[in-house]
Amino acid sequence: MGKYIFRRILSLVPVLIGVSFIVFTLLYLTPGDPARMALGDQATEEAVQEFRNKEGLNDPFLVQFSRYIYKAAFHGDIGRSYVTKRPVTDEIMATFPATLKLSALAVTIAILLGIPFGIISAIKQYSLFDSVTMFFALVGLSMPVFWLGLLLILFFSVYLGWLPSSGFDTFSAMILPAVALSAQVLAIVTRMTRSSMLEVVRQDYIRTARAKGQVESKVICRHALGNALIPIITICGLQFGQLLGGAILTESIFSIPGVGRLMVEAIKMRDYPVVQGGVLYVAVAFSIVNLLVDLLYAFVDPRIKAQYR
Repeated sequence: MGKYIFRRILSLVPVLIGVSFIVFTLLYLTPGDPARMALGDQATEEAVQEFRNKEGLNDPFLVQFSRYIYKAAFHGDIGRSYVTKRPVTDEIMATFPATLKLSALAVTIAILLGIPFGIISAIKQYSLFDSVTMFFALVGLSMPVFWLGLLLILFFSVYLGWLPSSGFDTFSAMILPAVALSAQVLAIVTRMTRSSMLEVVRQDYIRTARAKGQVESKVICRHALGNALIPIITICGLQFGQLLGGAILTESIFSIPGVGRLMVEAIKMRDYPVVQGGVLYVAVAFSIVNLLVDLLYAFVDPRIKAQYR
């Protein structure tokens, strides 16, 4: 297991270098002058050139990229924001807790509701419960997050006045954005659980367990669900990694100071170091979540655990 984790961590190195190169290239080719954006339209040409020389923006592309990789790898320095002058790491870490809490709440809601709904729908296939559940799952997949967020604010904040419409400091302020963000994830988890369970409950070992007189709840929870968890874990991990990358629309609607909102503002201001650092953060978040999902497979399926030895 330790060797496997070590190999996966080593595999992150070329991934991060490749992601950095792609982002660096795209930003380098994007029209516009980041020095002018950072200093403003009133800045003199001398001030702009001084800024470009100080930040190394006049150097050739490969020189800039090599310097960035060297500082990131050996000094942990991924640059300073052109706008705030703070280290990019500090900017990201200041917004990361809000994004982490929002993503964790959304995925928790999706798992706690989606898996039971999916199991019951699979057991009672074509029943009224199954039809209603699949209808709402389709609605959850189809409804844009920003539209659902606005509806929740209009109903629970404006009309009823039960919950705040913005902020993320209290538990009551977390409810609306977490519910809005979890809608699509909940729909995906429900449909995946139902599909996976339908495939498993038709297997011979499930019929054998029932023929032996085992309690139906034990058959479903232990034999069926245990073998149906792999695709469910996969989809939950992918969704969590995607949310960690920044729930841009949700954070913007509810005024949450998260990573997604930070990256949007950095793109508007052509703040190259923050954009590059944000993309690196997304790549690392996805890689770590995928590693944790792979390790979780070993606890669910003993056959997979044997391959790690």
